[in-house]
Amino acid sequence: MSSRLLRKLLLLLALFAITLPVFFCNNPAGKNEEEYTHPATLWRNVYDTAAHYVGMQTCRGCHQSIYETFIQTGMGQSFGFATKQKSSADFMPAHALVYDSALDYYYKPYWNNDSLYIMEFRVENGDTVHKRIQKVDYIVGSGQHTNSHIFNTNGYLYQAPITFYTQKRKWDLAPGFEKGANTRFQRLIEIECMSCHNGYPDFVSNSENKYAKVMTGIDCERCHGPGSLHVAERQSSMPVDTSKGPDYSIVNPRRLPTELQNNVCQRCHLQGIAVLNDGKTFFDFHPGMKLSEVMNVFMPEYVGAQDKMIMASHVERMKKSQCYIQSGKMSCITCHNPHVSVKFTPRAQFLNACQSCHGSAHGQQQCTETATVRAAKNNDCVTCHMPHNSSIDIPHVAVTDHYIRKRPITDTMQKKITAFLGMKCFNNDKPDAITIARGYMEFYERYAPARGLLDSALLYLNRQNDIEAAKKQNRDYIRVYYLLNDFQKVADYATHIIPSSINDAWTAYRIGEAYYQLQHADSALPWYQRATDIWHFSLDFENKYGICLLALNKVPEALKVFQFVLGENPNHVSANTNLGYIYMQQGNNTMSYDYMMRAYDLDPDYEQNLINLAVWYHNSQQPAKAKNSLEHLLKKHPGNERAKAMLLDLERI
Repeated sequence: MSSRLLRKLLLLLALFAITLPVFFCNNPAGKNEEEYTHPATLWRNVYDTAAHYVGMQTCRGCHQSIYETFIQTGMGQSFGFATKQKSSADFMPAHALVYDSALDYYYKPYWNNDSLYIMEFRVENGDTVHKRIQKVDYIVGSGQHTNSHIFNTNGYLYQAPITFYTQKRKWDLAPGFEKGANTRFQRLIEIECMSCHNGYPDFVSNSENKYAKVMTGIDCERCHGPGSLHVAERQSSMPVDTSKGPDYSIVNPRRLPTELQNNVCQRCHLQGIAVLNDGKTFFDFHPGMKLSEVMNVFMPEYVGAQDKMIMASHVERMKKSQCYIQSGKMSCITCHNPHVSVKFTPRAQFLNACQSCHGSAHGQQQCTETATVRAAKNNDCVTCHMPHNSSIDIPHVAVTDHYIRKRPITDTMQKKITAFLGMKCFNNDKPDAITIARGYMEFYERYAPARGLLDSALLYLNRQNDIEAAKKQNRDYIRVYYLLNDFQKVADYATHIIPSSINDAWTAYRIGEAYYQLQHADSALPWYQRATDIWHFSLDFENKYGICLLALNKVPEALKVFQFVLGENPNHVSANTNLGYIYMQQGNNTMSYDYMMRAYDLDPDYEQNLINLAVWYHNSQQPAKAKNSLEHLLKKHPGNERAKAMLLDLERI
């Protein structure tokens, strides 16, 4: 073969290689999309930093019919203003009164004209001795299962302590507020929570729970990615015939490979312990990515827990199913149309999904139940193989169990949890040891403060010893020893670190708190300050910084910090308490009493404020009230040794 002929042949092969992907990108109508999988980078709105969100109303301009059905889904109805139209709750007296027996508070929701309020009150000997009224600004939840309630204080969002459970038509304490864990009006709505229950907000990044603007409902771009490129091209009259191939300006999840489809859904429907990768935020995941590029989601595994499920664990449960394991192509949209509410989806759609694999045309074994049993169930596969189960994290709620089994466990067959097996990552088969350790620590902090979890975290941290890992691990060792209350160990790790080198607010705060607990307020101060430099609008961090200043007798600086906190949130109990203390020390009894009573009205059981009030009453020659304050404190906090000593001194007078 001549060299010229060889060059022509190689050129022809090269041209063929260049054009070959074009043939496979033009998916003929009617072909199985799984045959045409593409690298995510072909979807141009996935990684393009210029792509930005345009909002659901922009999408609606061209996709009105899809909008009309989507807005009725659980996602479309996930978050809204607190209006009578949005609320699914009953407000008759028999339904709308909740009592927290652990903390001795009653809660009453009610409407005043068109505004929703929650009243907290306490009754002693037939008299109301405490009352706090909080206006509700938002309702979270579609009403299919719950309505929970959020209020806004100068942009800071907090959860109210009661929820309406629609399936039982019952008001009760909000999930996580039960059994003495009621944080009343202080639970922060942080970005992890907001980013799944709503469209992406305008978040104040140097805060924990402050928002410049929030959306009202999960929107189109949560599943399709930022829409600006798509909108710009359509407005520039650049049509794409999607019957011949994808429109790569915006992700269409149905055209993604199966596991990337599931990654879109499991961003929020794989509820567990989400551990962000270094440098990532909850805003960084875009449809078309692997979720593991941004975070790893862990779930605890137990012996005997096959039928124990949390509410939003749909993907985890599905991935346990043989249908998923054996098929290799099962995704959430195998059964669901995300644009149509399950309330309006024909039952046949779900049954047809089962029949697509288990129908007679595929030679699969048919249902082995008798004709009588099948007729009683209307030949409904889902009823038998995906029954409704209660969730372990949300009371009064039953949801479809997506763990598809031949013989699901019935109530009479329920097993007891006998052993903890460990943390399993459900979106990454090979998370590194540091990430696993963080999963154990996160689980400890949020749900199960068991020492063994921290021992496991240390075990995994010690598995990576190279220099780069050691640098990464510094903040992790600080965290685990902080959780172990080994403050000296935390201080030892901080010895060779300067505050300005730390960019993680929690690490700086933990070091500051460790020094403070070791009674080295002077060493704690620069670390508290660093934490507030990073998160200026973390009011709890600011408050601790002010307390440290006060401990060092830097009263003017402390005064400014507490005034800043109350300027941001006038209802911050500790900051009101601390200002009351400062003014009492300065001899300004009127202002001191005003701030302490403000704190008392917000939280009548707050220990430090009750001690300060006792001192104020004693100094004001009101021993009976001082005694009452201390007795009330000890009734609610019987282990407070300082209050016991003060009460003993009063009784000797």
